[in-house]
Amino acid sequence: MDDFEFRNPTKILFGRGAEAKVGVETAAIAKKILLHFGGGSIKASGLFDRVVASLREAGVEFVELGGVKPNPRLALVHEGVKLCKRHKLGLILAVGGGSVIDSAKAIAMGAVIEGDVWDFYLGKGQPKAALPVGTVLTIPAAGSEASTGTVITKEEGWLKRSVNTELIYPRFSILNPELAFTLPPFQVACGATDIMSHLMERYFTNVKNVSFTDRLLEATMKTIIAKAPQVMKNRHDYDAWSEFMWAGTIAHNNLLNTGRIGDWGSHDIEHEISGIYDVAHGAGLAVVFPAWMKFVHSHDLDRFVQWAVRVWNVELDVFNREAVVKEGIARMEAFFRSLGLGTTMAGLGIKDDRVDEMATKCTDGDTRSVGNFVRLDRAAVKRVLELAY
Repeated sequence: MDDFEFRNPTKILFGRGAEAKVGVETAAIAKKILLHFGGGSIKASGLFDRVVASLREAGVEFVELGGVKPNPRLALVHEGVKLCKRHKLGLILAVGGGSVIDSAKAIAMGAVIEGDVWDFYLGKGQPKAALPVGTVLTIPAAGSEASTGTVITKEEGWLKRSVNTELIYPRFSILNPELAFTLPPFQVACGATDIMSHLMERYFTNVKNVSFTDRLLEATMKTIIAKAPQVMKNRHDYDAWSEFMWAGTIAHNNLLNTGRIGDWGSHDIEHEISGIYDVAHGAGLAVVFPAWMKFVHSHDLDRFVQWAVRVWNVELDVFNREAVVKEGIARMEAFFRSLGLGTTMAGLGIKDDRVDEMATKCTDGDTRSVGNFVRLDRAAVKRVLELAY
């Protein structure tokens, strides 16, 4: 196990009607804020009105900025930065899923600097400060409600890039499983795949003697495998949603990567797919992960056998471990398909072949490699993408 430091300062308020507490939590930090959200769903559901009522009761003024799209755009981030500076706002409250929260985090970093926040996403320096962020989560998936990460897409060139810094841990996050009751099946499926991917990125590591977190990761994967079909069948199953939502938060709040070094190559590759084709992140990961596994599994066959046996209940065959791994991958693909997702590029509705472009962007023209479990150069990324087709 590697040495590590761990802290997660995000206060979680979990349970039925928890959004009623948003005013009190916000007012303890700032009295004038940016209220950030996506489309019209939070207004149609009544959530927007409940949040506004709570803010007003607590004496919190707010400026609205809606319009966040999946794969959140840099242009809206710039608009949010201008609003924060113009109105001297002290907090960004994100009401929505991972895209809204990621956009809020980007605005939080950009609101306290003179330059362009996009520079951080290009690796040109590290943020030194950020406005506080609070969240009301509506889509369990990205884990951004308790993470150090944010991913933004720049429209010019369709580049999708990330930043990780403890400065953007949300101060508080409100998790009410009831808010997920109205999610359409496709978003549930993408959420499950996103959560599974966060767990697998951490699971496939070269660090030895990490059996404790192995078991935690395996248990969380098995929870999603069990609960995703339940919430798909009964969208109002509060108990199943509770476990699904909490697993999604724990999957990405950095607890489960303590003492280990995750891979993250599949995420980097998928960012190129969703950056160009604007597909849902979870749907893209359902395509990339099986392809990545088929390409790299021989690097550590023992770890892949362990994953297949413990997570997917494949019977151990010590004389044909390769078959055990292939069956594990096949069961994962079958799980994704059972949720209504494709596991090939054709399943995403993508027919044109821009593999060279994606491989080049992913590796910055073959000047860097991606992933840690296996380092992937441009040629290797291209091969993974070809397998995804």
